Amino acid sequence: MAESRLRNTGANLVYTELKRQILDLELKPGTRIFEPAMAAALQVSRTPLREAIRRLISESLLEQQPTGGVLVPLLDEKAVSELYDVRAALESLMAREACAKATTEHIEKLRGILDRNAAMVGFADEAMRHGVTLHATIADIAGNSWALRFHEQIASHVERYRYFTNNSPERREEALADHRALVEALAAKDPERAAKIAFDHVIGARDETLRVIADKGLDAE
Repeated sequence: MAESRLRNTGANLVYTELKRQILDLELKPGTRIFEPAMAAALQVSRTPLREAIRRLISESLLEQQPTGGVLVPLLDEKAVSELYDVRAALESLMAREACAKATTEHIEKLRGILDRNAAMVGFADEAMRHGVTLHATIADIAGNSWALRFHEQIASHVERYRYFTNNSPERREEALADHRALVEALAAKDPERAAKIAFDHVIGARDETLRVIADKGLDAE
């Protein structure tokens, strides 16, 4: 039992590090994963590495090739666009429903998150963390279990692209302005405005992601 727990812990650590490298583009789209070299680089055995690879394949952050090889998937513009379109619809729905349920305490909590977001807007990782917290809090306020379920299913996929939408200081400022407008729409109990702001915010992230992918030549040919 102790050996099993140790192996699982090792696989989790490898999974976390490989996922970080993929999301940070240290492992670029199209990179082939060679198990012996990767195990040596991470200073782990092949067993936890293989378990981590299987988990990342299930999340579509790695791709199993017909030949048996594993690589970091190329970025497909059509797939990215479709993913963000679905997320936009979900965020819009949840913003609309949150309007009917948001209490004074909820709005105060959201404004506190905004304050921390504004204080950290100059730091990409922190700004992203507070932005994610804001969206998650609105989703919790909305309380739509199916929307939450679908939102969680696409979260890991969207996470892969946050690097592209969060790396620019200008885009972080735009996102903060969107977040402020969204919270004020919730406070005003204006579901149409809240839904539109949430939808447009995600579409803006989609467009920025596609622009950066094209500029960097990371898209699938």
